[in-house]
Amino acid sequence: MASLAHYDGSSGFMVDSNIWIDCMDASSAWHNWAIDQLQLCSERGVLHINALIYAELLVPGTPPPLLDDMLAVYETQRSALPWSSAALAAQAFRLYRQRGGAKTAPLSDFFIGAHAAVANLTVLTCDPSPYRSYFVRLKTTCP
Repeated sequence: MASLAHYDGSSGFMVDSNIWIDCMDASSAWHNWAIDQLQLCSERGVLHINALIYAELLVPGTPPPLLDDMLAVYETQRSALPWSSAALAAQAFRLYRQRGGAKTAPLSDFFIGAHAAVANLTVLTCDPSPYRSYFVRLKTTCP
């Protein structure tokens, strides 16, 4: 299993799908905050997404070229989900089930959080609760 002994979140930012959604939705209460945070975080480190986040952004029907253009504005890296994150995602899912969670397969937030942990990334999100609940050492930037 991946060691988080040296985790400090300093290698950049994993940008959760809710940040990108708020950027695209001018009526969102978090629209301006999300845009400001993308700018600030991109000045402090590299922004990352993985295939799960990309897929979540395509679900509502976002055209891939439009999504790619938005990601390019912030020079967002498309990062492959590391195999070493699987064990952390499974551990989070077991805890979720022990706490009474009803889903029968690991949630995308578990893979995103585990990816951020093993890649030493801080999660930029509008909803830190799943990350704080299941990855207590994971750093988050949130409203």
